[in-house]
This record gives sequence, structure tokens and C-alpha cells, in this order.
Amino acid sequence: MRFLPGLICLLPLLSPLAHAELIDDVNDRGELRIALEANTPPFNYKDDGDKLTGFEVELGQMLANELDVRADFIVTDEADLYQGVESGKYDVALNHIALTAELKDRFDVESYGKVEAQMLAKKDEPAQPQPMVLVQALTDAKPKASAPVELAIPFQKGNPAFHASLESAMQRIRADGRLAALTEKWLKP
Repeated sequence: MRFLPGLICLLPLLSPLAHAELIDDVNDRGELRIALEANTPPFNYKDDGDKLTGFEVELGQMLANELDVRADFIVTDEADLYQGVESGKYDVALNHIALTAELKDRFDVESYGKVEAQMLAKKDEPAQPQPMVLVQALTDAKPKASAPVELAIPFQKGNPAFHASLESAMQRIRADGRLAALTEKWLKP
């Protein structure tokens, strides 16, 4: 009987449902792992000195600062972006991702603004449909006007404390005008 209290304490650790909350992992590491492609100005790209820059890079830095951790930007490709977030390789993806029903089914999300929707059409290449990623036109022609698209930051489902922390961080960034200033700097013509 004297082992019973010790066993009771260990039961939560042995449960297959027991898992650490994402915010605990972020705080333990002291960094927010942010996946992006770094190939679509003005959202995120590498400048001439090979330094990451753009709207989402600055927003990611602000979010990490609000969470009181470092921002660790990891450049990846679209194929790895979503799988990496699902598997826990990355904490979030910040890559001009359109908020869609499909995205909400697969991830929990935090929205961060709206932009005019445009299709990817690189010169000499046909347009390719992108179900979740918003991309900008790279053609000589002016893009057609369309309804604004809400942008989202996806992260693993089932992390309510992380969601609350991220939501609170975004609210502070909106409330003090930093998001508006960032939008004006990077996304306004």
C-alpha cells in the first residue's frame, strides 16, 4: 500500500493522452519555431545580404517578443510547411496562408489580417492552384480585383494554452498600432 501514492502520481505520465502543451515546449526551449518559405516579397524573403526580411518576418519577431521568447525562423518548402507544423517540427507557419475551412479542419489558427487575393502566375509558367497558401501575382499584367483573404497562422490542434497566448499576443500587437504600422510599411502601395 505504501507504493500507492507514488503510482497515482505516475499515472498521468503513463497515459497515452498525456502530452505537453505547446506553450510549455516553447517556453522550455526559449524560442518560437516559425516555418516560412522566404521566397515571396513583401511577405517573407531574403534580401541581397541573404538576411530574412518582410512583413511576416517582422510580425514573427513581434509575436516571439510578446511571448517572451526568441524567434527561430526556419526556411522550408511548401511540402514540409504543413507536415512540419502537424508533427511538431515547427510551432507555427507564418507564410501568407489563407484562412480556409480546410485549414481550420487540419489546424488551430490565429488570424492576423486581410489582403487582396491574387493567384500565383510566374512569368512563363501557368498558374497553379494553391488550396491554402496565398501568393501574389508575378506577371506583367495587373492582378484582377478580388475579395480580401484573411491570413492565418496555423499550429497543432489541441493546444488551448498556446492558442490563448498567441491570441493575446496578437491583440496587444493590434491594440498598440504595431500591426497597422507593419501593414502600412510592407503591404500598402
